[in-house]
Amino acid sequence: MKKLIHPVTITIIVVIFIFSLPFLLPEKAPKNFSDEELRQAALTRDMAPVPTGYDALLKVVDNPENPMNREKIALGKELFFDPILSQDKTISCATCHNLQEGGDDNIPTAIGYQGQANPSHLNSPTVLNAALAKAQFWDGRAKNVEEQAGGPIQAPFEMHMTPTEVEERLNQDGAYVAKFKTLFPEKKVTFENVRKAIGAYERTLLTRGAYDRFLEGDNGAISAQAKRGMTLFITKGCKGCHTGMSVGGQSIQKFPLRKYFSDFIGMLFEPDLKIKESPFPFVNEGGFLGRDGTLKFRVPILRNITKTAPYFHNGSVEKLEEAVRIMSKYQIGNEFTPEQIDDVVAFLKTLEGKLVVY
Repeated sequence: MKKLIHPVTITIIVVIFIFSLPFLLPEKAPKNFSDEELRQAALTRDMAPVPTGYDALLKVVDNPENPMNREKIALGKELFFDPILSQDKTISCATCHNLQEGGDDNIPTAIGYQGQANPSHLNSPTVLNAALAKAQFWDGRAKNVEEQAGGPIQAPFEMHMTPTEVEERLNQDGAYVAKFKTLFPEKKVTFENVRKAIGAYERTLLTRGAYDRFLEGDNGAISAQAKRGMTLFITKGCKGCHTGMSVGGQSIQKFPLRKYFSDFIGMLFEPDLKIKESPFPFVNEGGFLGRDGTLKFRVPILRNITKTAPYFHNGSVEKLEEAVRIMSKYQIGNEFTPEQIDDVVAFLKTLEGKLVVY
């Protein structure tokens, strides 16, 4: 009598086959774009250059609920750099958002009032180009930079202030009182207007670099390797989430999107390995699981990504090359080769930019 194959064994074989399908299928030959074709491929996908002039800026980022003007922007800048908004007057918005270093703090988790670390071990997102995003914070809970500006001020582990304390403190400063009286219909300091002033300033924090010059017609602005990386970025699916003028920040997406049989097998043979206990392809430091615990995160902005290490929400990945590998495998489902990773990183370097003086 023939020995039957155990149903569990059959299941394992089927699962292995299904997970292996992407690797069994022949790899499509990479597309070769001319410079103009590559440029148009980006522009038709809303990957537009950052404007250079103030009037053009207003068309892109102005908020009808908080109309921008130069005086309000100047007040917001003053507040952004003033530690008066923190309980012990040692922390400003610029403490965690260094405008000269990528708009973040370059440490795995934000450190705030009296040295407290973010309880969820969250990494500070960049403030540069954040006004171009459709949501703020890692879980996208704030709709714009004005709403976001009030969060860190009130967080007990960041600046540790209440709206009332902010208003009382600023009302003791005659210069601030005069400016709020002139700029806002309420003619006084309110926490709402503090957020609006900071938001108006943050809307000017856009950067331009080689990538923008290429989009505007300068074929020599980026290297041949960067063009190969940009082609991969567009044709392999990265642009599906990392799109728009900000190259990201336009949607909330699940991460990781894909699981692999090898991840589950690893749990059998390496049960003590912390990474295998994590829903992420890295250690789950801090336990944050995205919006409402659903593993959904705001797509990061990739402009100046080379300056904002460490990567991911809890800063668990140090190298950009590893971040690219993880994203290609777990989001796209087609892990890049080392050569492809180098090409994509060369493209990401073109997204470095300097603040435009509006």
